[in-house]
Parts: sequence; C-alpha cells; structure tokens
Amino acid sequence: MNSENDPNYSPLRDVAQSPEATARYLADVQRVLLDIGKNLETLAHETRVHLRDTHVEGDRWYHARLRAMPVEKALGQVLKNLNNLTEGLEKSAYKRRAHDEAVVNTAKGRKEKELERQRKKNPPVLQAAPNQPQQGAQGQNSGYGGPTSIYDLGKRESA
Repeated sequence: MNSENDPNYSPLRDVAQSPEATARYLADVQRVLLDIGKNLETLAHETRVHLRDTHVEGDRWYHARLRAMPVEKALGQVLKNLNNLTEGLEKSAYKRRAHDEAVVNTAKGRKEKELERQRKKNPPVLQAAPNQPQQGAQGQNSGYGGPTSIYDLGKRESA
C-alpha cells in the first residue's frame, strides 16, 4: 500500500509501526552518534591541549587555562548532551517494546476482568448439604450432630 508515489508516504511510518524495526533504527542512530562522540572526545582533548599551550607574552601560568575553560566547558556540554541523547535512544527503544506488550496485556486483562464481573453477577450455585432427619430419633445419632446441651443427653452419659 505504501508507495513512493503517495504524497503522504513516509519511510519512517513502517519503522514506527514495528517495535523491532524501531529498535533497529534507533540502534543504528545510536551507533552513529557514538562514533561521532568518539571523534568529539578526541577533538575536545586536542583542543584542550592546544589552548592550554597557547601563551601570550605577559601571561601568568594560569591565564592560558582560564582562557581555555569556556571552550572546554562548551565541548564538555556537547559531549554530555550526546551521551544523554544516546541513553534516551536506548530507553525509547525499550519503552516502544513495552508499549506493544502493554497493548497485548491490556486486551487480556480486560477479558479477565469481564469474566470476573460475570462470575460476581452470577455466582455459582452452591449445593445445599443433604437434610438429616430431625432429632426425633436420637438413639441412632450418637455422633457430633446430637444434643446441644447436657440436659439433652438422653441415654448418653456426659464425660
């Protein structure tokens, strides 16, 4: 159905519809960003070395370091943002998979809740215990179902 002639076609639409494809795409982006991060770390280190070695006549020993600090801080912030970005990509891939699992589990959970509601509305009918004959014939009933008072013992003796 998707074709490149369709004006609403988006190549990432297919990726967004599948958690596996989303994870693969985000992993590829993360891999590229990590490669860029390695290059930026090297650049930051080389820039630091060069800027701290750049002395002007009349400088004290710490002046070059003070001049280099804003540049070092900016590059450090870029590296920090890059690391946060790669962590966010990984987290979003997990969240995407968890979303699909939650959708599947939601359907199952709703079915289970509906069955539970049906059980509560129509509880299973418990069968009553068979009726025993009345206490008229106490000679036959010498078990626990007999008299409830010591005055009703009849022919039996108390302990």
